Amino acid sequence: MTSETVTTVPTADQVRRAPKVLLHDHLDGGLRPATVAELARECGYDGLPETDPEALGTWFREAADSGSLERYLETFAHTCAVMQTREALVRVAAECAEDLAADGVVYAEVRYAPEQHLEGGLTLEQVVEAVNEGFREGERRVRERGGRIRVGVLLTAMRHAARSLEIAELANRHRDAGVVGFDIAGAEAGHPPTRHLDAFEYLKRENNHFTIHAGEAFGLPSIWQALQWCGADRLGHGVRIIDDIRVAGDGTVELGRLAAYVRDKRIPLELCPTSNIQTGAAPSYAEHPIGLLRRLRFRVTVNTDNRLMSGTSMSREFGHLVETFGYTLDDMQWFTVNAMKSAFIPFDERLAMINDVIKPGYAELKSEWLFREASGKGL
Repeated sequence: MTSETVTTVPTADQVRRAPKVLLHDHLDGGLRPATVAELARECGYDGLPETDPEALGTWFREAADSGSLERYLETFAHTCAVMQTREALVRVAAECAEDLAADGVVYAEVRYAPEQHLEGGLTLEQVVEAVNEGFREGERRVRERGGRIRVGVLLTAMRHAARSLEIAELANRHRDAGVVGFDIAGAEAGHPPTRHLDAFEYLKRENNHFTIHAGEAFGLPSIWQALQWCGADRLGHGVRIIDDIRVAGDGTVELGRLAAYVRDKRIPLELCPTSNIQTGAAPSYAEHPIGLLRRLRFRVTVNTDNRLMSGTSMSREFGHLVETFGYTLDDMQWFTVNAMKSAFIPFDERLAMINDVIKPGYAELKSEWLFREASGKGL
């Protein structure tokens, strides 16, 4: 056996079993279709386009395939509509943790906007408490089955609204109870992150963490503002940083000043390939900037964004990249370590996850060829 054997393209089963880290996943974008249908019946919501779970799942995926971020975001009206009670929020969060763990995710940061779950009479505090309870319940169920996952929460403020400081303060109050950071989300065009400077300045004074959706549907100005005006720790998507990178005909690459800054400062990019294709931020997997950004060694991470709307999972995302770029288990480990390094939990805990969970998990997968070879020789 040569060393090349260890770095062959992983099987679909190995991709699923590999330990994975997820930084960009929306709670209201990851419901099980059956749960959406059942919760709609329970709360009397009659706005669903389909009531059969399989047909409903297909509808969400097709509606999200429009190529428009605005149309993509419209699908969330249905999931948010059925997430307006404590019981619904606990259930959705618990199932989220279970589904991620079943897909090999060992650490996840899941985000949601508390302000979108108040129509049933809950307060912001009650929403956060219910979701946190759900994630702890989901983690417990996973442990009982012999699995493991840890979930942190990012509280999101909607960029078209005016509650960002209030949500930032909410995140800070719950930072020792499962909330690990803050985010702003929603349509980028016409809603620059600088409108929420008071929230970001507050979080910086409190030594808290935040990421900003930037560089998805809008270009370099959104990324520049998120970093240089607002001070984001990470970029939610950030895929349009490719606009500041020039590839010459001979293959040489020249980075503009913003792209060079992002790479030099090791600013994490929360890339979501399937979602980016759906919203028109990238034309295909083969043409997605992740290939070039990985080659240039940006701090690239792989994410799902919205598992329901994209019909995806972390294994599917990695599967597309393996098929498109021929990535190996070593590449998968590189993406995963990048993500763990960039998580919003304490340094010693990140290091322990890398050294005690991620690296041993990949080492075991990469060693499997030894046993297959021995079996093949009849040893």
